Amino acid sequence: MPYFDAASAAPLHPVARQAWSASLDEGWADPARLYREGRKARLLLDAAREAAAEAVGCRADELVFTPSGTRAVHSGIQGALAGRRRAGRHLIVSSVEHSSVLHSAEAFEADGGTVTQVAVGRTGAVTAPAYEAALRPDTALACLQSANHEVGTVQPVAEVAEVCRAAGVPLLVDAAQSLGWGPVEGDWSLLAASAHKWGGPPGVGLLVVRKGVRFAAQGPVDERESGRAPGFEDIPAIVAAAASLRAVRAEAAQEAVRLRELTERIRVRVPQLVPDVEVVGDPGRRLPGIVTFSCLYVDGEALLHELDRAGFSVSSGSSCTSSTLTPSHVLKAMGVLSEGNVRVSLPPGTAEADVERFLEVLPGAVAGVREKLGAPAPAVRAHVGELLVDSLGKRCPIPVIELARVIGDVPVGGTVRVLSDDAAARLDIPAWCEMRGQEYVGEEPAERGTAYLVRRLS
Repeated sequence: MPYFDAASAAPLHPVARQAWSASLDEGWADPARLYREGRKARLLLDAAREAAAEAVGCRADELVFTPSGTRAVHSGIQGALAGRRRAGRHLIVSSVEHSSVLHSAEAFEADGGTVTQVAVGRTGAVTAPAYEAALRPDTALACLQSANHEVGTVQPVAEVAEVCRAAGVPLLVDAAQSLGWGPVEGDWSLLAASAHKWGGPPGVGLLVVRKGVRFAAQGPVDERESGRAPGFEDIPAIVAAAASLRAVRAEAAQEAVRLRELTERIRVRVPQLVPDVEVVGDPGRRLPGIVTFSCLYVDGEALLHELDRAGFSVSSGSSCTSSTLTPSHVLKAMGVLSEGNVRVSLPPGTAEADVERFLEVLPGAVAGVREKLGAPAPAVRAHVGELLVDSLGKRCPIPVIELARVIGDVPVGGTVRVLSDDAAARLDIPAWCEMRGQEYVGEEPAERGTAYLVRRLS
């Protein structure tokens, strides 16, 4: 069964499995102890730290191992903000950061801090001038992902780090998605990553704090990992994480070329094979293995189940499902279609034949979901007057499907007013208009929900 969700968790690399197994007999003791078993464990821990630091491009004494990438993000943000409390209580993040960063920002704001979210364009990228404009005299910290986890867009970290450095503001980089492909360029100050993203074991994260960065670890003091990651170190897992990082790096250049060709094939052929599809993310500045697209008139959760039944494990950048009923914050910030979203993230070693079979299966899967939902055929009738579509209480993608059914019932220049109380409609109706060549006039408050006005242009 082809596994196409490496952006969530990459399959365990063979080197990780070997290193973990080999270190079990030597890495079980307390590395803080001076007796023989403790010294053996310490040697393994120190060697893993040196290897990881070399891959990151930092000093070994700047890197600590954490219980997860999320913990690394939380500890890094909290520690940097506390260390620079005298500088101010202002935090900058991008609007497409991972939820671990945004949750830290929410907690900081609830504690009295202020947060600025930097907007992105339709490709999902920020700009250095936008970060520069967000900087204030009281800015304590800025955060930016190295690459987006949902659409694969690579961010201009080096340029943003430069404007932050000029202002004397440290930049924390969430490098979870990109570290397996290479070091993060630029003069960043803090970095967080997670081993399960590059083929290491789950439960191991990295936190790097450059020398000279003011940092005050939060929570009860612990003597382990420089006081920045409390708890007994899982040395076999740490050794496996460091070994697999070195291994995937050695393979990265060659594998990147191969995966880029496969994802480019998906980017080009999906719109040819499936009507009414929007491929999202930067077409050039993106990670090698990620490609994301959204399908009109499709429920994303239903499509993922169809593909799963066909033997493909993919995920959705959109959380517009029956469990949350809210669209992806990343796709929303980009202003692109969120319904029927599919993220394909290929792990190293993906076979070309599996990608070809995915392209064979996808059109039928989409067509089947659209048929179940009653997606519209091209409309041929028209008459004078504005039409009102009452989609209150109906969830993504039904409001857009109902809009598409009636747009042909008004003359060119006529309007359709869609009533909806679904959060996804605010994103998907304008995206539908752009894809179908119609005019999105705007939204108005309604007695219940919101009224979205669409003018027929063709």
